[in-house]
Amino acid sequence: MNSGGKKNLPPSPPTLPLIGNLHQLGSLPHRALWNLSRKYGPITLLKFGKQPVLVVSSADIAKKILKTHDLSFANRSVLITPKKLLYDFNGLLGSPYGTQWRNLRTIFVHELLSNTKLKSYNSIMEEETGLLVEKIAYKFLTLSTVNLTDAFKTLTNDMICRAAFGRRFSETQQGKEYLEGLKEGEGLVSSTLTLGEFIPCLGWINWLTGFNAARDMYVMKQDKILEAVLEEHLNKGADESKDNFVDLLLGIHKGNTPGVDVDRSTVKALIADVLGAGTKTTSTSLEWVMTELIRHPTVMKKLQDEIREIMKGKQHITSHDLEKMHYLKAVIKETFRFHPSVVMYPRAAREYVNVMGYDISPETEVLINLWAIGRDPACWQEPEKFIPERFLNSSVDFRGFDFELIPFGAGRRICPGLEFAATSMEHTLANLMHKFDWALPDGARGEDLDVIEKHGLTISRKNPLPMKRSNSQSKFKKGPQNLVMGIRLLEECEDLLGS
Repeated sequence: MNSGGKKNLPPSPPTLPLIGNLHQLGSLPHRALWNLSRKYGPITLLKFGKQPVLVVSSADIAKKILKTHDLSFANRSVLITPKKLLYDFNGLLGSPYGTQWRNLRTIFVHELLSNTKLKSYNSIMEEETGLLVEKIAYKFLTLSTVNLTDAFKTLTNDMICRAAFGRRFSETQQGKEYLEGLKEGEGLVSSTLTLGEFIPCLGWINWLTGFNAARDMYVMKQDKILEAVLEEHLNKGADESKDNFVDLLLGIHKGNTPGVDVDRSTVKALIADVLGAGTKTTSTSLEWVMTELIRHPTVMKKLQDEIREIMKGKQHITSHDLEKMHYLKAVIKETFRFHPSVVMYPRAAREYVNVMGYDISPETEVLINLWAIGRDPACWQEPEKFIPERFLNSSVDFRGFDFELIPFGAGRRICPGLEFAATSMEHTLANLMHKFDWALPDGARGEDLDVIEKHGLTISRKNPLPMKRSNSQSKFKKGPQNLVMGIRLLEECEDLLGS
């Protein structure tokens, strides 16, 4: 395209001086942008300050961006706060497309997420979900409810850390501090759509409100934790195992891999990518799937019947068992459609490109509204209803080829951890449905459970998800209870010995 000629731009809503369309985003931008798309069309050009932002709300146009013109849109957006939080975009999530990004992705895929590695992680997932079941069963013996929100965060973090770092991060002081800090980091990310981010002359507002100070303090705390992690791995003895992702990265940093240059900041950025993105997205999806199951008891019953029929009294669910659970996979797909944890998939134009007859300039930010696509009646029948059956006789999948369902993105920058995330969800959900009958506290009904969203790194539940064990009897109760009774007796013996 001739950059000097007259451009045919996508439809745009009116803008206000200086701030553009920022005033129209509200507290839940994905919903506000969806409403704008219903008025102005599935491809809309907005202004965040002076920054042009292309909003895409249909599967067909998403395909144009992520497949037809994938290379033209292979960059990620560059905002001040995410750049500071992600080590100046030295990691995989935010780095610009190019040789370094390709090298980092190769490291990720080959050393952490290859097919061989993923198969080896099944034992970790089985062990961690088994431990989750034991913890929940024990809490049901001592407490009336369990907070699944916190349980899922710890579970997903421990799964990821055992796979990537060789041990549970939550068992270390550093890990506990990092997990606590993630909540603060999520709050900072949810505040990135500020005037100071997009309008440089108003940057003083972020200083005046204390946002910049809070952001910089968070960055310092998280960096201190990751520095301690690196020092711990660097000081390992010769007889200690170094077969994990951090040690591999440090080996590359030391020059053990010709042609690949990874500095210390990049090592920390990649660790932050793994811990931040992996933990929150999967735990959020688990929250939403349990929310919808408790709100749809017939779906939960059908899922439990499938799992319990396949298990037929077996206690430990394996990956071979999961392969037979077709309704389980349909429930997870429907959750990805109805509640994508990352609702706005970001890209940025690297060059002039024409999309659907519209001229898009370089450095235009692109937001693909996955939440809106999941509710598009052009793609889905009864899109506002949670109906897993829609996937039972459908070839639509979430691996980046069917653009009506792309919770992990698509194209060059598709999330490399999608298989790990989906498999860990299968293990977790199958075990929770196999071992327990679920209900809400205080006799509340499923339809009473709120679905209020909270904007952040992911779109999670605003309120925690407390659950209790149903009063209905189940032959699947006895196993976990006996196991946990043993744990309880051991703990009591330890207390007596200690006294």
